[in-house]
Amino acid sequence: MPRALGVLQLQEFPLAVHMLSLCLVFICLWSGLRTAPGETCPAFTALSIGNALMGTDLKVKLLLYTRQNPDCAEELNSTASRHLEVARRTTFIIHGYRLTGSAPRWLPGLLRLLLAAQDTNIILVDWNRGATTLNYSTASRNCKKVAEILKKLMDEMLTEGASLDSFHLIGVSLGAHIAGFVGQMFAGALGRITGLDPAGPLYRGKPPGERLDPTDAQFVDVIHSDTDGLGYTEPLGHVDFYPNGGADQPGCPLTMFAGLQYFKCDHQRSVLLFMASLKQSCNITAYPCGSYRDYRDAKCTSCQAFWPLSCPILGYHAHEWKSSLAQQRQPVPSLFFDTADQEPFCIYHYLVDVTTWNKDTRRGTLSIVLADGTGQKAESTVTPEAAAFQQYNQITLLVGFDQDIASVERISLTFSTGSVLGPRFKLRILQMRLRPLTNPERPQLCRYDLVLKENTRSTFKPIPCWSRS
Repeated sequence: MPRALGVLQLQEFPLAVHMLSLCLVFICLWSGLRTAPGETCPAFTALSIGNALMGTDLKVKLLLYTRQNPDCAEELNSTASRHLEVARRTTFIIHGYRLTGSAPRWLPGLLRLLLAAQDTNIILVDWNRGATTLNYSTASRNCKKVAEILKKLMDEMLTEGASLDSFHLIGVSLGAHIAGFVGQMFAGALGRITGLDPAGPLYRGKPPGERLDPTDAQFVDVIHSDTDGLGYTEPLGHVDFYPNGGADQPGCPLTMFAGLQYFKCDHQRSVLLFMASLKQSCNITAYPCGSYRDYRDAKCTSCQAFWPLSCPILGYHAHEWKSSLAQQRQPVPSLFFDTADQEPFCIYHYLVDVTTWNKDTRRGTLSIVLADGTGQKAESTVTPEAAAFQQYNQITLLVGFDQDIASVERISLTFSTGSVLGPRFKLRILQMRLRPLTNPERPQLCRYDLVLKENTRSTFKPIPCWSRS
């Protein structure tokens, strides 16, 4: 019996060892620990509202993504890396204040789009421990500390052969000011800083050394999307884009009943617009202007004074207009444009010149529908405010559509004074001219001698403006 028992124990021993190994592996995986190099990927620090309540001490993780490791980050502690190549361009992504501690939802998409656009090193600056707190001022005080950590890594990269021109810092909210602090440490020699709705609270009215500033890099481009809330109102870069005027974005909640989305939707729109520019579904063109009202009144539809060939395009490719800026002796005015309420956010603009021959002034709005020969239609989604149509006086309206009608075969017009009671008026049009602004190479279309009955749609076939017949 003892011998037999011993044999049995020897036979069962490998099975016991195997079961013990499985248990150890399970425990390690359950606890999030690595059992061997490369089995798990470093990830963005995931925290919760509980961490915000307690507060977090600053700790920065630098997560490297390249085309060689697009889905599994490599955590950097120095330039000793398997994937970091200092000869390539390097893009830093710096997030902002994190009230709930969760990872930004836009991160995976932005990483994927940037890697698709260019073979680059992408370093995600994870400072969630330090950004997650109910005390916003604590997160703000951590910004310069994060900048010092980034400078240390960049100094090592420069020693290994990187160039300041090759650095592009993309900062969101507080992250935009962090990028500015890094740029100051390099005396403005960094290649590019992109500020996505730089934080306004605690930074409004601060001197340039305490916030993002155009002297922080060779090219600083900024998208302002929440100027009346969490963002910064005044220009901070060489070019400052103000979608829909920079304050309220279409499709975002208008009341606090929407909860947290009411506070962050406008603020995050800057990131979504930048991401849309990487997809290149369309190019969103912006126009220099003294105010959004002047832009909407069609007073700013040319860029000749600053960019002779074409107006700048929003987002990732904005740096292509950098060379023209060097020739300017005056600062570029703010850049305005309109967007749709969802991706791809494109709006196709036309200038509509209207000359009327009513004896009395008619004040109202024009709604316009464009259609091609196949029946595809585009209705004006960005319409001008009520205009005063006076006898023999030409007015120009800026009208936007969310679809592009390449060949306009029919135009429908509806005139409205907005009055429910009272008589219905007529608008007698002597000449109407439709000028493509987004695609100026397309022909201008006209119509002559047209009478619009109020609130009644009139449809007609336009003719080329140089041919009246």
